[in-house]
Amino acid sequence: MNDVMKKMHDCELYLPNGEELLQAQTERLEKLYDYNATRPSEGERRNRLLKEMFAEIGEGCYLEPPFHANWGGAHVHFGKNVYANFNLTLVDDTHIYVGDNTMFGPNVTVATAGHPILPALREQGYQYNAAVHIGKNCWFGAGAIVLPGITIGNNVVVGAGSVVTKDLPDNVIAVGNPCRILREVDERDRKYFFKDREIGEDLRSR
Repeated sequence: MNDVMKKMHDCELYLPNGEELLQAQTERLEKLYDYNATRPSEGERRNRLLKEMFAEIGEGCYLEPPFHANWGGAHVHFGKNVYANFNLTLVDDTHIYVGDNTMFGPNVTVATAGHPILPALREQGYQYNAAVHIGKNCWFGAGAIVLPGITIGNNVVVGAGSVVTKDLPDNVIAVGNPCRILREVDERDRKYFFKDREIGEDLRSR
C-alpha cells in the first residue's frame, strides 16, 4: 500500500486527486456504472458484479439501482441479507462495515470522507476519512445520513431524515437532526408493529 492509500485508511489528511489514485478509482467506478445499467431481469449479473465490486459481501444482499459509491464499493463490507432501496450512497473512501439483515430506505447516505475546517487546507483539496461501523439487523429510514467515524450497534432503528452525528448503542430507536435516542426497543414492540396495528400471534412467537 502506497503512502496515500495508507493515509486514506488511517484518518490522516491527504490529497485525493493524484493520478494513480484517480485511475484506481475510475476503474472501480466503471463496474459501478455497469451495475446501475443492468436490467431488472439481470439478477444473476447484479450479484456477480456486487461480488467483484465490494471488499466483502454476504449471500442474499440486494441493492436497488441506482446505487452510488465513491469507490464503487471497494471499501465496503456487507454481511448477509443486507437490503438497500433506491439511491443508497456510500462515500466509501475508507471502510464501511454493515452487519447481517440491515436495511436501508431510499436516499440513505453513509459517509466516511470529511474535509478540514481550516479554509487554507480545504482550498488545497485536503481530505480525511474515518471508517463507519453498522451492526446487525438495523433499519435506516428514508433520507437518513450517517457521518464519518460513527459506530452503530445491533438492532438499531434510525428514523427517516435523521443525521447521525454520534455513536448509537444496541437496541435503540434514534431520530432527528442531530440524531438523538428516542427510546429503547421494548416489550410494546413485541405487540405492535405500527402505531396500534398488532403483530399476529403466529409472528409474535418467532
